[in-house]
Amino acid sequence: MLAPLLSVKNLSVDFSQGEYITHAVRRASLHINKGETLALVGESGSGKSVTAHSILRLLPDSASHPEGNIEFEGQDLLNFSTKNIRAIRGNKVGMIFQEPMSSLNPLHTIEKQISEVLFVHQGLSTKQTHERTLELLEMVEIQNAKKRLGAFPHELSGGQRQRVMIAMAIANKPDLLIADEPTTALDVTVQAQVLQLLRQLQKQFNMAILLITHDLGIVRHHADRVAVMTQGEIVETNMTETIFVEPQHAYTKQLIVSEPSGEPVPISASAPLNVSVNDLKVWFPIKKGILKRTVDHVKAVDGVSFEIRKGRSLGVVGESGSGKSTLALALLRLIKSEGSIQFGDVSLNSLNQQQITPIRKEMQIVFQDPYGSLSPRMNVEQIVAEGLEIHNSEDQHNHQKIIVNILKEVGLDPELRYRYPHEFSGGQRQRIAIARALVLKPSFLVLDEPTSSLDRSVQSQVLELLRNLQHKYNLTFLFISHDLKIIKALCHDIIVMKDGVAVEAGPAKNILKQPQNPYTQDLLEATS
Repeated sequence: MLAPLLSVKNLSVDFSQGEYITHAVRRASLHINKGETLALVGESGSGKSVTAHSILRLLPDSASHPEGNIEFEGQDLLNFSTKNIRAIRGNKVGMIFQEPMSSLNPLHTIEKQISEVLFVHQGLSTKQTHERTLELLEMVEIQNAKKRLGAFPHELSGGQRQRVMIAMAIANKPDLLIADEPTTALDVTVQAQVLQLLRQLQKQFNMAILLITHDLGIVRHHADRVAVMTQGEIVETNMTETIFVEPQHAYTKQLIVSEPSGEPVPISASAPLNVSVNDLKVWFPIKKGILKRTVDHVKAVDGVSFEIRKGRSLGVVGESGSGKSTLALALLRLIKSEGSIQFGDVSLNSLNQQQITPIRKEMQIVFQDPYGSLSPRMNVEQIVAEGLEIHNSEDQHNHQKIIVNILKEVGLDPELRYRYPHEFSGGQRQRIAIARALVLKPSFLVLDEPTSSLDRSVQSQVLELLRNLQHKYNLTFLFISHDLKIIKALCHDIIVMKDGVAVEAGPAKNILKQPQNPYTQDLLEATS
């Protein structure tokens, strides 16, 4: 019998902070054979990413490995020198990170960042590197790939940034690809395309894949074996079919039955209008030549209109780059736009930044990428308290009590409020972001993929939390998501966007049962 390509044996990982030690991973063991896909599943904070990052020695200095080893092609990577492990990273072992915005350099173009991988490991010429980079972008299906070569990360949508990460990871045809939530930022139709692409590459190069995900639908269709992790321990490993048909551990059984469920909060038909948008446009100029004259526009949002009554939830769905997040940012006056935006009795278009600041207390947002939106220099208490301090909300003596209560509401231990964002898992960071938005008790909340980084069991908890808060405080939601199961459980109405235009809109029940537009039909088919 052939030896595994990767073998992790009794691995433990500790994090030290002064005298305090956190046992993040405890005696975890797994192996991956050449050419197979092993899915590592479990809730946020279970130790999945810590285990994966240990393979390439990407953990901070505060991490240590008190026991265990990680053998790749028979050699223990924990004993490798810094020089030798660098030769493995990006060459023998590629990695797709969970949060592309924090992984890509904001100061370098897409071409330069992919080119660097090729220069370091293959020594290609400038012309060869340019051609290979373009080929990789086309391979991961980035539209207008040639035009995107000179783009910076902030000019791409979340899904497009994730595709760039995939292109970088597969650039050197690695023997092992570690995919840490590779489809988190992608809509369902593109998810299927990217996963199919990974399978084709895997078959072509006999590449092994360690797939870290919370989406059991992906696991069921794309993994050969499954390892289930909770509280730092791998509690069950078996063939995929066996895991789903005959799960042995209680936690595995809980994961399998966890699906977004429930109905949107009942609402009054006579509720007043909270938000009214008419003919909203966000066009970004395309400038060329020495004088940088505008020759065309990218129509990110092109003539979108909608209304949201108080206490209702409007779901905005569509593929990456369709204009969903741009629509939300324009609505909150965080980017320039044309058209009418009415919030209650106030026309936001007529206000300058000084006039709109007091209204921001009523309009809050939870961003898609929690790590990119949380300051790494502030602890949780400071992050959540910032809004209270800016808006002089409540007596400052009560701030501590308010922060403790909101952290409890979003399911975080208040004792953790002195820690920093990098000390939390992706799901925990998203809860911090939700707490920051809710602490001011806004009447209108924009949620931009707030559950995309959460496992299914935690997704259900967060959805229940949002429903309870909406019912309790009569909140209005604009909810952006590519997951139609979540939209169904939370939203009363839906707008379907494609290429900056609303191609279909109406009550959620009607659209989910009888979609009229072919694109909406494709979206629903991809989630079935």
